[in-house]
Amino acid sequence: MITFLIGLAILIVGGMIYGRVSERVMKPGDKKTPAVEMYDGVDYVPMKKWKNSLIELLNIAGTGPILGPIQGALFGPIAFITIPIGCVLGGAFHDYMVGMVSLRNEGEQMPSLVRRFLGKYVYAIYNVFVCLMLLLVGVVFIYTPGDIFVTQIAQQDSTLKNPMIWIVYGVIFVYYIIATLLPIDKIIGRIYPVFGAVLLLSALGVGAGLFIKGYKLDELWTAGAVGFVNPFGERFIPIFFVTVACGIVSGFHSTQATLISRTVSDEREGRTTFYTMMILEGFIAMVWAAAAMGAVNMGLATNDMLHDKATSVVGIVAKDMLGNIGGMIAIIGVIVLPVTSGDTSLRSLRIMISDALHIDTSKKRNNLILALVIFSIVAGILIYAKADSSGFNVLWRYFSWANEATAAFAFAMISIYMLKNNMPYLMALIPGMFYMYIVSSYILNARIGLGLSWTVSYITAGVLTAAYGTALTVYGKKAAGNKGK
Repeated sequence: MITFLIGLAILIVGGMIYGRVSERVMKPGDKKTPAVEMYDGVDYVPMKKWKNSLIELLNIAGTGPILGPIQGALFGPIAFITIPIGCVLGGAFHDYMVGMVSLRNEGEQMPSLVRRFLGKYVYAIYNVFVCLMLLLVGVVFIYTPGDIFVTQIAQQDSTLKNPMIWIVYGVIFVYYIIATLLPIDKIIGRIYPVFGAVLLLSALGVGAGLFIKGYKLDELWTAGAVGFVNPFGERFIPIFFVTVACGIVSGFHSTQATLISRTVSDEREGRTTFYTMMILEGFIAMVWAAAAMGAVNMGLATNDMLHDKATSVVGIVAKDMLGNIGGMIAIIGVIVLPVTSGDTSLRSLRIMISDALHIDTSKKRNNLILALVIFSIVAGILIYAKADSSGFNVLWRYFSWANEATAAFAFAMISIYMLKNNMPYLMALIPGMFYMYIVSSYILNARIGLGLSWTVSYITAGVLTAAYGTALTVYGKKAAGNKGK
């Protein structure tokens, strides 16, 4: 438990310090925000700070900070140190900077920011890339909450033949369509605070349960407790950082921070809305990583379950710690997480496509047509993922890798922005290079990638990472003469 407590201290204290450092670098001021200056009653709508903060937390916290850390616990207590350090220096900084850069550029979404700071050629690649990721997020976050609801609450199997699974998928699907089309303050601004309370209570309940139930956690100094290769032969670098993406650094968050930048009414709210909410997600990841490890040590779960049946571990832990009623509330909180990320991911996708194709979003007919096209594709992928026995595993792996690759693009954009504005750009370049190495080595070795040996993959990834860092530095310094907004 000592290693876990040290990790929590790093997360909380480090977050307070580095959050203020990031804020001093950005120097928020009195300039009118896009929500005020460009109000349209649909996407540009000023909302209160506490609402924006809870919505941001729910937008970014899908099943990633729960299912990912459960699998990440297979690497041992090193997870309790890696998650908070990565969250403080990487994930929270990433979310804050993207949100603030968007605030200062008319609430532009990530593709537009990439075009502005990285050029039209990188924009062309990124735009297709991020739209694909958001599409996969929408599919994953219908599939995952639907299966958890059917197996943990309805107590039924989630196979293709069970009509209950399609009924639940259908309900989530309809909600997504409504939430994607209606003004952001009509549904998201009204019901998300309630969902936020459920989310926080469930996370705090599981966190308290670690101590109340006396879950035994491994320590860094425990013999054999730390493994840089987990029991299934997967390597800490890069597998851990892809698996625990949403608790450390997630490129998906960049699409959500830019969405919320259109509802923030004061730049000074940025640290709480963007940075602190990611620290809370880091806390959720820490709690579930600890719960998973404790469940194995208590004999409630096995390593095989952590690796292949993470959703079942959620139910086991929640009910053991909180009882049937409390456990059910915690499970509902876990279901809420992906639902409240999936709808905003598809909303972001609609906005990005509209911006790219110059579609007039003030006309409801245009939004409806675009939404129907998007959801038709989502439905097709969902049916494939459910019909094929390995469909979801392939889907999840592509989504996870795309998530971190998107983060590398976001860090590149932040680096150029900071270079152009005479800021300490290494704050962005270093984590960007790290994740360039992670995504490169992963895809070079993975069966869904090039299938190269680890030695070749690591060396090649090193070369690509050096090229990434060099190119950004050279390009950024050349562009520094043209000061950004």
